[in-house]
Amino acid sequence: MAESIKVGMADLKVATKPDDVLITLGLGSCIGIALYDPTIKLGGLAHIMLPDSTRIKNNSNIAKFADTGIAELYRLMIKGGASKMRMIAKIAGGARMFEMSGNNAMGAVGDNNAAASKEALKKLGIRLVAEDTGLNYGRTVELHCDTGEYWIRSVGKPLKKI
Repeated sequence: MAESIKVGMADLKVATKPDDVLITLGLGSCIGIALYDPTIKLGGLAHIMLPDSTRIKNNSNIAKFADTGIAELYRLMIKGGASKMRMIAKIAGGARMFEMSGNNAMGAVGDNNAAASKEALKKLGIRLVAEDTGLNYGRTVELHCDTGEYWIRSVGKPLKKI
């Protein structure tokens, strides 16, 4: 029986069954990174908050950062039987939730998270096949492991499937 698996903020999980759905709520400037192996229908989802673990002291939560969180999700996917050659990625989030004047770092967190996520995927050799990032609204995402569809819900917008 399908199970809905909640992935919290600065958290990551890998599905245990091919019909599971991984869900993370409230992506603003954060990024939801879905990794998926279509042959064995294994999916994983990370909810990262910041781009780079090396810039923060006391960074014991590796799921919080794009560089360490994506690497750990990848490791768990491989451990679960996924193949690097088949694995694909989809990302969503990275919004500019607060309009700032000038080059304010707070306003660029979403952009930086998206860029760092893409760089981490590239370093691991994982193909990014779809994304829904940027703009100025939050997202809730669901990775449906039976199909590999990544559903994106936003207030006042139609359901988007990538």
